[in-house]
Amino acid sequence: MSEHVLVPTRDPAEAPFEESLRPRRLAEYIGQEKVTANLRVFIAAARGRQESLDHVLLFGPPGLGKTTLAHIIALEMEAPIQVTSGPVLERAGDLAAILTNIEPGGVLFIDEIHRIAPAVAEILYPALEDFALDIVVGQGPAARTMRLTLPRFTLVGATTRAGLLPPPLRDRFGIVHRLDFYAHDALRTIVKRSAGLLAMGLADDAAEEIARRSRGTPRIANRLLRRVRDFAHASGDDSVSLDIARYGLERLEVDEFGLDELDRRLLAAVIEQYGGGPVGLKALAATLGEDQGTLEDIYEPFLLQRGFLQRTPRGRVATVRARRHLGYPVAGDQAGLFSAEKP
Repeated sequence: MSEHVLVPTRDPAEAPFEESLRPRRLAEYIGQEKVTANLRVFIAAARGRQESLDHVLLFGPPGLGKTTLAHIIALEMEAPIQVTSGPVLERAGDLAAILTNIEPGGVLFIDEIHRIAPAVAEILYPALEDFALDIVVGQGPAARTMRLTLPRFTLVGATTRAGLLPPPLRDRFGIVHRLDFYAHDALRTIVKRSAGLLAMGLADDAAEEIARRSRGTPRIANRLLRRVRDFAHASGDDSVSLDIARYGLERLEVDEFGLDELDRRLLAAVIEQYGGGPVGLKALAATLGEDQGTLEDIYEPFLLQRGFLQRTPRGRVATVRARRHLGYPVAGDQAGLFSAEKP
């Protein structure tokens, strides 16, 4: 159960729930203060000049609010938004149909833009830079190129792997922001706000407990809040106390650091089967029976940031913090090598 609860990717079944909790304006958006402060300036400047906003690239781990920010940008710009994703745009004609129907000043949001097909990216370059669409008419020697002028628009791209974007595409974004994991204070505020929107009682210390185990991710925090609410209702309580929150989170197998079963299996495999590391991602994925992309995109970023794992040129290494948390002995040479622990 915990593997589903703590996976920060979007679950279509939870879309209505997420939509009901999504902030609508920058003033309502909690956390990512540097990003929102800069966006506030850029949006105000664009509106003051009566221009469309520069193209925006948002990148970072899943569940941190990239889609929410895309919708906020459109609303703050008072512009219509069209939503699609990289995997959906299989042919150049798919994107061409969207671009030729975009409204002046509109926002086009492409999620998972790093997965866009190379042929589709090729027609996106002139669209972003020159606001023009090059179309090939006919075949063979009789083929000719037509250029259609597009209205000025704003592309908002979101990705978890900015390094996979083709450099010509990445260079065409005038505004680039990375979203980082949230601090506990911001997550606690998000949890309390969500509880208010759900009209449920939530003790302050229970909100803190949920925030502490949410892996720095608002989507996970709201998902845990929803599940803990179920445990409260099952026990006949109208509100969530600290005891109920702890009980529910333990039943979900989410420990005090926000680690789930796969996190612990991953760290234990590095320690037990590979002597603490280094071990390559391919070997680790084979040992766990998991997809390499899932480990690299979903699990590693949190373990790296929280100091449970280190990535070296030779592979992944379990830190002293990981050994202590899982109850493994810490050898003196390892304590000297990996003594720096994050709070």
